[in-house]
Amino acid sequence: MDNLIKEQIRFKINDIDKLFLEYDLIFKKIEMQTPDLFDMTILGSVLHSFYNGLENIFEIIAKNIDGIVPNGNKSHQELLHQMASENSKRNEVLNEELYLKLREYATFRHFYRHAYSFQLNWEKMNPLIDNLQTVWNEVKLNLENFIN
Repeated sequence: MDNLIKEQIRFKINDIDKLFLEYDLIFKKIEMQTPDLFDMTILGSVLHSFYNGLENIFEIIAKNIDGIVPNGNKSHQELLHQMASENSKRNEVLNEELYLKLREYATFRHFYRHAYSFQLNWEKMNPLIDNLQTVWNEVKLNLENFIN
């Protein structure tokens, strides 16, 4: 794999790491109290940004290695599936278990883009937030294994 591609992926990984650092205060706050609408709006934005960051990485791989980036109505789903599949140019980027977890984040991101913030539901968001750091660590491990 080209060093430039590796650098681009690592740059995006650092951006997502920074997302966690920048919003550390809200993560600490919700450990002590149930989030209100204001907090959920912030957390919704974090989940949205997190998945956008992942898609940026996946698009780098799709464009520069696979040579094809999905487009159309189901492009986001197809891109995620593409990363969980191997092809003649590369091994899978994501294992099956991680793929299934990330589908939940993709679903939330789609909802968030098309909903009003007052429609956020903590019971649905809570598992995504609770598992966010763990899922990110798994994604990073998969990405590091992929680029090495």
